[in-house]
Amino acid sequence: MKTRLKPWKKIRTDHSTDLKLFRARWDEMENPRTGQVMKRLILDTQDWVNIVPITDNGEIVIVNQYRFGVNKFTAEIPGGLVDQGENSKEAAIRELKEETGYTGGQWIYLGSVEPNPAFHTNLCHHWLAQGVKKTVEPILDPGEDIEVTKLSIEALKKIIKEGRLKHVLALSALSRVPEIWGKLPQDLFQK
Repeated sequence: MKTRLKPWKKIRTDHSTDLKLFRARWDEMENPRTGQVMKRLILDTQDWVNIVPITDNGEIVIVNQYRFGVNKFTAEIPGGLVDQGENSKEAAIRELKEETGYTGGQWIYLGSVEPNPAFHTNLCHHWLAQGVKKTVEPILDPGEDIEVTKLSIEALKKIIKEGRLKHVLALSALSRVPEIWGKLPQDLFQK
């Protein structure tokens, strides 16, 4: 896709507070159209992963956890940070095991999304894990308190329709799974 737009020139960067999950910085950027210099907040962070785990009987493994930003419990799919030195598949396998106790299965990469390119620097990688089984107890981080449930595809669609599952990154990953919505082109989301 051809564009007339030109990149913004970075004039200066000021690093700010390390916010644990993010490292904030302020970039002074010059608008190529107007020449005006503006300060923009950027949140540097590691990549994330989301996993759509499906058991042998076709149930989707869902996690319920308290989310501080919305001050309530949310239904989501398992996920988390890609740790230093990991690739997204290794992180997905680790996160699924830690959060749910489910392991194994056939792993299929569903592509990635930019969580919020206005000020985030990372990607969120989506993985499908087919045929997972509960083999261990979850190993939760000190800041986690997670309830694991399994839903049929119809029950999953119902909680989405009712607005009980509305985490955008979970919905993005779930939207890429043919077993839930029907056939999708094989190479649509591949790198």
